[in-house]
Amino acid sequence: MSMESYIPFNKPHLTGKELQYIEQAHAQGQLSGDGPFTKRCNAWLEQQTGCKKALLTHSCTAALEMAAMLADIQPGDEVIMPSYTFVSTANAFVLRGGVPIFVDIRPDTLNIDEMQIEAAIAPKTKAIVPVHYAGVGCEMDAIMAIADKHHLLVIEDAAQGIMSSYKGKPLGSIGHFGCLSFHETKNIISGEGGALLINDERFIERAEIIREKGTNRSKFFRGQVDKYTWVDIGSSYLPGEIVAAFLWAQMDEAKKITQKRLAIWHAYHGALLSYAREGVMRLPVIPAECKHNAHMFYLLFGNLDMRTRAIEFLKQRGVLSVFHYIPLHSSPAGAKFGRAHGDMAVTNDTSDRLLRLPLYYDMTEADTQKVIEVLSILF
Repeated sequence: MSMESYIPFNKPHLTGKELQYIEQAHAQGQLSGDGPFTKRCNAWLEQQTGCKKALLTHSCTAALEMAAMLADIQPGDEVIMPSYTFVSTANAFVLRGGVPIFVDIRPDTLNIDEMQIEAAIAPKTKAIVPVHYAGVGCEMDAIMAIADKHHLLVIEDAAQGIMSSYKGKPLGSIGHFGCLSFHETKNIISGEGGALLINDERFIERAEIIREKGTNRSKFFRGQVDKYTWVDIGSSYLPGEIVAAFLWAQMDEAKKITQKRLAIWHAYHGALLSYAREGVMRLPVIPAECKHNAHMFYLLFGNLDMRTRAIEFLKQRGVLSVFHYIPLHSSPAGAKFGRAHGDMAVTNDTSDRLLRLPLYYDMTEADTQKVIEVLSILF
């Protein structure tokens, strides 16, 4: 198979301004964190999402860890989350001694099943962590109502959710905190990278301290204190200015990137709809109140064997497709540090059947058509 005819699952996109901005960052004489490009990215996120405060981090994992500290998770505290998610969703809380309580997902959106959350709430429950799978919003009105009733914090894992919204509200701006990712597999990238969105003003000052190794350095630079010192727990969660400069080039073209990805998503959806109607597989479900960002396009096959054969069939014809998460409740660490609430039937079933198709900004129409043609032979 020649490389020209090979379609990878993902290819990181360059807008063309990344290196220019990195040179600018170097010329400005500050390559450590919180330089001009970091401030620009933070301001863009605040404008884009309407959050009270955005803080760039070196990963979404870092943002989740900060949220766990801000939520004051203590050993034994329980945190409700889906099992069909990346390890960081759970790890951030386990690091503080928290216990992930895994609940099942909805069969339509593959998001946490809001109808099962309340039954999982116990005296030690401290927070709910909805994960917006594929950039499609969870049922946030119901989740926020449950959290309000039981005095719980809501930490949105919006790793896949930049430029997506629920009932007109950007993902990550609805809960008390939102955590974003700019990993190279996401829509807007910086290689590694993330951000913590703070929607409750009570947490802003402490968030700055935790992010700055537990010091009040931010206050010092604003002239609010005459010297800075160690005042709280924290770590080094800042990205370097090179990462922020790269990210700024991407943020600058976020709308254009999203529009192109949506065009590919809709091309897939339109071409494969007839096969879905025949029951060969199932396409993604987007609720009316959700505006998504085309983060991924997945298919749900009838069973594990069909998916395995589909991946191999596509690979032999030069198309790389992948499956997604191994559910956390069924992993060795998930069994050790957390526990499942309920039978997790949908999670177990879905993880065996889901297949992700290539979707990246630089895909040509010919690339998209090739994937569709190979699938049409399979079906």
